[in-house]
Parts: sequence; structure tokens; C-alpha cells
Amino acid sequence: MTDSVKLVRDNGVLEITLDRPKANAIDLATSRRLNDVVSEFRDDPSLRIAIVTGAGDRFFSPGWDLKGAAAGEKSDEDWGVGGFGGFNYPRNLNKPVIAAVNGIACGGGFEIVLGTDIIVMEEHAKFALPEIHVAVLPDAGVVKLRRRIPYHVAVEFLMTGRWMDAQEAKHWGLANHVVPKGQGMARAREIARQLADGPPLLFPAIKQMLRHTEMLPEHEAFELHDSLHLVQQVVNSEDLKEGATAFAEKRKPVWKGR
Repeated sequence: MTDSVKLVRDNGVLEITLDRPKANAIDLATSRRLNDVVSEFRDDPSLRIAIVTGAGDRFFSPGWDLKGAAAGEKSDEDWGVGGFGGFNYPRNLNKPVIAAVNGIACGGGFEIVLGTDIIVMEEHAKFALPEIHVAVLPDAGVVKLRRRIPYHVAVEFLMTGRWMDAQEAKHWGLANHVVPKGQGMARAREIARQLADGPPLLFPAIKQMLRHTEMLPEHEAFELHDSLHLVQQVVNSEDLKEGATAFAEKRKPVWKGR
């Protein structure tokens, strides 16, 4: 079970690789393992950014392993506290997560991608939510896709189960970057290193504020701003003073995370 999710730690960056030949499909045990990994990442102060990808060069993940379904797994199983694959609705995950999509990401695999913050797609990668063909509701996809791309595009995608290639995903703003085949992890690592050099308190505050204000009118969002504890940590931090001082002294800031 543990071999299906491989982990590498590198200077505050956690690399999570789905590795279940032949396609990195996710069964019940792997989903629960991914949930444990997400929780450990969230709670480990030495880890600041995560990258999630798939092994090989053909599949990120096709989602639910239908062999598990045939063996008796049900869609309403306890997949873990964060839902299927760990990224559907992780609790209080205030750290950045980057998806390096190295091939096909469909069904629950695509829903994992939707649960990340920055998406790097290799040029041959593609997305789909084909559950419509087997009468399964892609609940995380229905909730999240509408918030990521225009309504009419999301509805057609959900109701037809069609494929979306990397260039179309970039066109609709669903992918941040499209890179040549085999270069997804390199680009994801480059972004992760840039983030890891940033002020430690800022990214959690940004994610908390995005999450809590997503559906609020602008005026209410600003009113809520002052009550968010991670925002207040930034406002009252030593790092805020250090940033201003470093700018005035024309030097690189030395962040303390407090």
C-alpha cells in the first residue's frame, strides 16, 4: 500500500508521486494513504509546499480503480477525511500545492488536480470527467469546475464527458503552464523553489482568505479580513517589518516565520 504513494522531501518541498502501475488508479487503500500524506504535510512545520504527480509519462491518474469497484468497493466508502484522493476537501490545508500533470488525468484523478493551487500540464496531458458514461456523479468536479472555468464550458464538460487537452485547459485558465513532455516536474520544482523562498506566513494567509471569501461580496470579504487569524499573524509579524526594512536597505529579506 505505502509503495503506491512515493514521497520525497527536499528543503521544505514534499513531492508526492502516485505509483500504481499501469495507470496510477486509486483504490480505497491508496486514497486513505493519500489522505494521511496530506494531513502529515499540513501539520509538519518543516514542509511548506507540495507537488503531486503521477509515475511514468502516460497517466497522472484515471481516478478510481474500477478493479476495486468490481471487488466490492463502493463510491460512498470512507475514502479519508479529505475525500477521494485526499485533495477533494482537505481540512484547513493552508499550504500551496502544485500539480505536475504528466499525462491523462480523468475522473477522480482530474478532481485531485482541481484540488491543487497551481497546475503545470505537459503538452500531451489531457483532462476528462467521464463518469457520465457510467452514471456516477463526479461530486468534487461538479462543485469545483464551475468555480474554475466559465459556467457553460463546465456544464458541457460535465454532461458530455469529453476530453480537454492542455492547450484548451490553458485557454480557459485551468492550467497555469503548459510545458513539453517530460518537463512538468522540472517546472513544478522551479515554482516550488520560488515559493519556498517567500515569507512563510503569507501563503497560509492567502489560502485562508481565498477560501473564506470565495463566495462573499467584496465589501463583506474586506470586513471578514480582519477576523482571520492567519491574516492577523501577517499584520502583526516581525516578517512584515523585515520586508519593509530589507526593501529600504536594498537587500534580500531574512524571513523568520513569525
